[in-house]
Amino acid sequence: MINQQLLQPESIVVIGGSNNVHKPGGAVVRNILGGNYSGTLRIVNPKEDEVQGVRAFHDVSELPPTDLAILVVAARYCPDYVDFLAREKQVRAFIIISAGFSEETTEGARLEQRILDTCQQYGCALIGPNCIGLLTRWHHSVFTKPIPRLTAEGVDFISGSGATAVYVLESAVSKGLPFNSVWSVGNGHQIGIEDVLEYMDEHFDASRDSLIKLLYIENIANPDKMLYHATSLIRKGCRIAAIKAGSSESGSRAASSHTGAIASSDSAVEALFRKAGIVRCFSREELTTVGCIFQAVKDSNFFHRATPLNIAIVTHAGGPGVMLTDALSKGGMNVPPIEGSQADELKAQLLPGSSVANPIDILATGTPQHLAAAIDFCEHKLPDIDAIMVIFGTPGLVQLYETYDVLHAKIQECRKPIFPILPSVNTAGPEVHEFLKKGHVNFADEVTLATALTQVMKTPAPADQNVVIMGVDVPRIRRIIDSLEGSGSFLPPTLVHDLLSAAGIPTVPEFVSADREALLAFADNVGYPVVAKVVGPVHKSDIGGVALNIRSREVLTAEFDRMMQLEGVTAVMVQKMLKGTELFIGAKYEQRFGHVVLCGLGGIFVEVLRDVSSGLAPLSYEEAESMIHSLRAYKILKGTRGQQGINQRKFADILVRLSTLLRFATEIKEMDINPLLADGDDIIAVDARILVVREKSE
Repeated sequence: MINQQLLQPESIVVIGGSNNVHKPGGAVVRNILGGNYSGTLRIVNPKEDEVQGVRAFHDVSELPPTDLAILVVAARYCPDYVDFLAREKQVRAFIIISAGFSEETTEGARLEQRILDTCQQYGCALIGPNCIGLLTRWHHSVFTKPIPRLTAEGVDFISGSGATAVYVLESAVSKGLPFNSVWSVGNGHQIGIEDVLEYMDEHFDASRDSLIKLLYIENIANPDKMLYHATSLIRKGCRIAAIKAGSSESGSRAASSHTGAIASSDSAVEALFRKAGIVRCFSREELTTVGCIFQAVKDSNFFHRATPLNIAIVTHAGGPGVMLTDALSKGGMNVPPIEGSQADELKAQLLPGSSVANPIDILATGTPQHLAAAIDFCEHKLPDIDAIMVIFGTPGLVQLYETYDVLHAKIQECRKPIFPILPSVNTAGPEVHEFLKKGHVNFADEVTLATALTQVMKTPAPADQNVVIMGVDVPRIRRIIDSLEGSGSFLPPTLVHDLLSAAGIPTVPEFVSADREALLAFADNVGYPVVAKVVGPVHKSDIGGVALNIRSREVLTAEFDRMMQLEGVTAVMVQKMLKGTELFIGAKYEQRFGHVVLCGLGGIFVEVLRDVSSGLAPLSYEEAESMIHSLRAYKILKGTRGQQGINQRKFADILVRLSTLLRFATEIKEMDINPLLADGDDIIAVDARILVVREKSE
């Protein structure tokens, strides 16, 4: 319920404001005054007549009508203040700094609910409780420092943690990253992170609003809402990066299948971010570095390309250039060599002994003019170069004002983005500070920059969220599911085969029976070699319930007799023996998120290597292809060292078909196909298991 009184209040009252700037009540007043708030500021303090030069009211009853109230008093007093101010003083927005509510005790939750009920009754916006406040260009209603540089072109930062917001600001300020607004939503039961995104989306104006959003998330209360509005903002030209903390819960609580052992709430977060196009970060430094990358590159199309980035590195120190080259290469980007006549032409403009192979090392004695010459050469003479990274610090022998003036000019005039890496933040602190004041950012560490840029480049554009139905027999899928009588158990192989067939997923010929002669007849018909697997136990290999490469009736007979003696075995399944690259597809239903689909290498590798990528059903073809490309084993799938690659399009098609099956069979709570065998252009499901759980209402 974000309103005008919260965003642009004509009057603000601080309940609990004081002269002690070392306490929240005094600090929030200091920040509002320091931010040159143009409206009317009022203070309520029963013991003071004046607070930091502002007249103080001794009681809230003395106040005139006011737009926004900031409460910095004990939690037990807050509900009564909110009720009185909303009812008698027409306050329609509240920021409650105080802690001691639902985040602590049951009694605190009751106090918070009273506040929420009052705000609902009077149509009031509520930030908090348990937050640092709201920081905008209109009013600095926070009690913390630092206060970053605020500009319309800066970043909108939304945080579910007040303390983390402060530490993110500390990291950002040192890099020169500007802000447009900082939202600390606290407990967020009325206005949470998803609600702020919703407001920014529904009121978006590209000519006025920030195009960069950074998020720190501890709980995704409404995944659908976040997905919808994040996707919408990104499609309107925004770029979003986020940390999701608290996603390390093990999925082994439901380890009845490979998917159950691997999938976790973190898989759901990864899938949501992939579908929305949100860049995922894992630390404050990475988040603010990504923010700086967005700030340095104004064209969002720069990040979505079919080919890897080609980077030119200009440096005066060899070591950082080498480390940056290694990190970029590891992230899938290119630092292409400069050779032949181009190398000769560039070398003629630099000092003797300079290296121009890329990295371009202009030497420690290189001048600002040499730096300009190297940048100009990359800009005008190297058409294949997409971006330039400049590393320039000092051992303290000279000042760098002139050098950084050159860098400032080149950033303004060059078409290609330039990433400044200025590591001497102490030795050349004044020069770096002057450079940042001109509106630039600084990437003080080259490897952190490369790592963050890798995260940005591997993040796909928002996915198409339409369900792909072509080739999937939805009525047949529903007939199979609706005909099931039990719940909470894995389906028998015949029904698994029927469901996959209805989805258009190819399966290997198989036959299930407890009759030896019937199985032998099937094997004779399809031809040897065959595979025999037990029916009943979930983990067949663990009990010796799989026999491969059976080449005769005699061996199949012996294996059948042995398997039927194993505990829990009800029948034996025989399949034609196939060979190929083993792949894996799995899915698990996560509360609030829906089905998370996983893919990776199959066989034992899926649990040993855990090299899987995740997507949120339903999947588009582009999303499925992105999942495949993001695997560490992608080179194997593509084909390496003379080995034939798999048909990636068919693999993606099976992923999409599976996601459509899940969309129309939400009763499926867990499943995996392991392995899928890929041989040439063919990909076929060899083994699958599906767990169906019906809700009690069904």
